[in-house]
Amino acid sequence: MEAWITNVMNELGYFGVFILITIENLFPPIPSELILTFGGFMTTITQMNIFLVIVSATFGSVLGAVLLYSISLYFGKERIKRIVTKYGKILRLKESDIDKADAFFARYGGRAVFFCRMIPLIRSLISIPAGMARMPFRSFIVLTTLGSLIWNTILISLGAFLGESFGKAAAAIDSFSTVIYWVIGISVAVLLALFIKKRLSEARDE
Repeated sequence: MEAWITNVMNELGYFGVFILITIENLFPPIPSELILTFGGFMTTITQMNIFLVIVSATFGSVLGAVLLYSISLYFGKERIKRIVTKYGKILRLKESDIDKADAFFARYGGRAVFFCRMIPLIRSLISIPAGMARMPFRSFIVLTTLGSLIWNTILISLGAFLGESFGKAAAAIDSFSTVIYWVIGISVAVLLALFIKKRLSEARDE
């Protein structure tokens, strides 16, 4: 996958950044960390401008988020879950991913859209519950753009700063992403265990 990402960016420049980030938002497991840090690195060896790379990445982020938001708004949670059940292997998603994102959005609302744009994996998935909850489109766009702009600026600037060492940064961030996935998974498991324990306790009391 890394070779494909670098080839696309080498061939298409800013448009390649835009396309790759749009796809990354639709297929969350594709590593935005690699795309963005490599985009920053490209500004050190080509005529590409760091500001335009950030703009291209942010437009791609917003377009991908809007597509997921619109699909979720149209289909609703149950139909979305049926789609994931049927095509989950292709989309690399599970029903539990939808439930996690939905629960997070239900708890934090609009703030979730902003902050989740800076958290690996969830940064894409948060668009789904936002659409299912019919979050006002204007608020969704503003919060998505701001969160994406911050995330993109940090990683692209890091790639530009490190130059040829960008691969080390991408690897470090990828490790951080893996830790985030584990934290999310363990947290959900703990909450589920507490929920079941509470229900069993209530059943015994009855």
